[in-house]
Amino acid sequence: MQTMKETKTPMPKKRESLSVIIPIYNEEETIPLLYERLAAVLKNLALASEIVFVNDGSRDRSLALLKELASKDKRLRIIDLARNFGHQIAISAGIDHASGNAVVLMDGDLQDPPEMIATFIKKWKEGFEVVYAVRKKRKENLLKRSGYVIFYRLLRKISSVEIPLDSGDFSLMDRRIVDTLRAMPERNRFIRGIRSWVGFRQCGIEYERDRRYAGEVKYTFAKLLRLATDGIFAFSYLPLRVATYLGLTVAATSFLLAVFYFIEKIVSGIDTKGWASTMIIILFLGGVQLLTIGIMGEYVGRIYDEVKQRPLYIVNEKIGWRKQTV
Repeated sequence: MQTMKETKTPMPKKRESLSVIIPIYNEEETIPLLYERLAAVLKNLALASEIVFVNDGSRDRSLALLKELASKDKRLRIIDLARNFGHQIAISAGIDHASGNAVVLMDGDLQDPPEMIATFIKKWKEGFEVVYAVRKKRKENLLKRSGYVIFYRLLRKISSVEIPLDSGDFSLMDRRIVDTLRAMPERNRFIRGIRSWVGFRQCGIEYERDRRYAGEVKYTFAKLLRLATDGIFAFSYLPLRVATYLGLTVAATSFLLAVFYFIEKIVSGIDTKGWASTMIIILFLGGVQLLTIGIMGEYVGRIYDEVKQRPLYIVNEKIGWRKQTV
């Protein structure tokens, strides 16, 4: 009897899709051109796409402009946060809500050129799970450029994770990476560091970072300093070790000085004088102690944030989703 050959029906290939996440904070002057350039790029990509704008407590007309665009373009999604939670948290909110197989992170000030997304997609299709942009040239003032150069090299030197030099948040991540980031509960987030920590296949693409198109710079010196400390304390124990080594050095020096003055007293019989030197030593020791307490305080403060288990952000309104998202 002839038996029929069993045939397997191939599973339908999942349609590739793209989510572009853009945090927005007072960008009313930039939004129209940003949308125009981004829409032109997405039009040429053979991918289903969505644009996820995260309004991070804007006080200008940014939200109104986004709602107007969303009424005309069904690809737009808007997450309106209850207040300004900060750039890294706004990105995290977008990551939580993005549905694409590939997710692009970019800023809303047009310093990250949307036209690079096509190159990101090409590398992603070659098999890279993370494609990040490397800033070959920055069109900013000398002080800011120097600060970035020093920070990235210092972070790479002391970090337990190899974080690419001069790379920011502008990147593409595969769904596997996005799901991994969503599962990480930490509160003080340094996205480019976490992105490196997860591993997988990653590659960098050089580009020239443009000047801000319009409006005021949102990353002030204080905010950049906060971001830098988050990166250092999240990925390195060296500050704690430095405090330990400094304490040991001061203790050893104090012991040697005590021995020296004791011997001098026995040999010469002269009391050691020097009120000024005594005060300098006291102030130096006090400074070392305060520095050590400050370093420990940075780590303890981060532990405190984790223990409280507050949500990373609070959503005021979501616009553009046909069904409820996480």
